[in-house]
Amino acid sequence: MTGAERLLEPIQSLHAAIRDAVVDACARQATEQLAQPAGDEGDTIYAIDRVGEEALVRGLATLPGDEPVCLIAEGLAELLVFPRGAREQDCRWRLLVDPLDGTRGLMYQKRSAWVLTGVAPNRGPATRLSDIVLAVQTEIPPLKQHLSDQLWAFRGKGMEARRHNRILGATESLTLRRSQAATIAHGFATIVRFFPGARETLGAIDDEVVQALVKPEPRRAACFEDQYASTGGELYELMAGHDRFIADLRPLVKSASPPLCCHPYDLCTALIACEAGVIITDPSGAALDAPLDLTTDVAWVGYANEALRRAIEPVLQGALRRRGLGP
Repeated sequence: MTGAERLLEPIQSLHAAIRDAVVDACARQATEQLAQPAGDEGDTIYAIDRVGEEALVRGLATLPGDEPVCLIAEGLAELLVFPRGAREQDCRWRLLVDPLDGTRGLMYQKRSAWVLTGVAPNRGPATRLSDIVLAVQTEIPPLKQHLSDQLWAFRGKGMEARRHNRILGATESLTLRRSQAATIAHGFATIVRFFPGARETLGAIDDEVVQALVKPEPRRAACFEDQYASTGGELYELMAGHDRFIADLRPLVKSASPPLCCHPYDLCTALIACEAGVIITDPSGAALDAPLDLTTDVAWVGYANEALRRAIEPVLQGALRRRGLGP
């Protein structure tokens, strides 16, 4: 076994260790403890994030010792090289990791968070999301949920998934099916606005898109939205057939109080969604791409299938242009 294939099982095991450490912390500690701010590194870091970061660093020992890797991770102040003593230029691979995507929902036990990892050939600071050749994402469920899904994909080889039962310790293969619907009517379609800042503009875009695509009826819900504050979770919802359309346009909107935006580490598993047939673009319709870093603000759009893209994309781009936000 050569190349990125050698890293799959160690990364899956690393994700499982992070999941178990975080679930254990949720069982032992009160919400108020886990929700304590513990730092500010571009985004607020909470005590529960530190649990995931510490489990990440501990678990890196499971990676092949003869395969040095560069690690870029949310919550870590600098690039790390493993094993210790190796040099960045010796690394064949660059890993972009979010140890806990969906912190806020999990620390209040509202819904799952996710461990996200993308693996790309090491091109130094020039490495980009489009270089990722292996991605893995693993669900960290709330305490009342005993099932946890894990998804992975190699570029060009399709998506694979399995479901872990925390109570039985058993794992079985899993098939996810994206929506085949050609309309957002009576389905979930979301313009992201789950943090303060620019909500008025983003809500207006949402209303314009929906009203153009679905015939409005008084006192009836033509479609629905789901403000899931986890980009990895949103990608999962598109893959699982739960959501039909999601657009995260926050970086496009200028306001007196700019919103917290999506970053490359939030999207480091977009490869899995693409391999599952989900269509991921930037707001102009071009292929999604960004530097493999911790700071770049990234806007993205996801469609469950091509028919939905054909129906929604012109309407969305028209709404953006009318506000001076689009191509």
